[in-house]
Amino acid sequence: MALLNQSFRVDDLPPGGNYDPIPAGKYQARISEATVGLTKSGTGEYIKVRWDVVGPTHQGRAVFQNLNVRNQSAQAEGIGRRQLREIMEAIGLPAIEDTDQLIGGEAEIRVKIKEDDQYGPRNEIVAGAGLTARAPMPRPA
Repeated sequence: MALLNQSFRVDDLPPGGNYDPIPAGKYQARISEATVGLTKSGTGEYIKVRWDVVGPTHQGRAVFQNLNVRNQSAQAEGIGRRQLREIMEAIGLPAIEDTDQLIGGEAEIRVKIKEDDQYGPRNEIVAGAGLTARAPMPRPA
């Protein structure tokens, strides 16, 4: 048991978030998180990117993108690396060494709704033509 040192009332807490997919379309978005994770098999790595929508609608909603950067499947790795290149080109980064360099980057993303038998419908960024560069923005030093 762990005492909380305060009392919480349901009525005083914020309601849960909306996890329904946003409609398919184009949105301005900013990368707020980029972390490295291990693939389910434990033999590869992917970059998990969180895009936060900033407009023109659905501000504050998030769209997630996983980029296979090391994978036993050459095809999966190739797709993931092409997607990473798209992101880097769209946000104006010629090279990265740390996923934190992606954070704050903005681009126009194109999302679709993908049906998932296990989890239901979810958003997915359209590969190949899913990112469009925005006007150059100042990058943190």
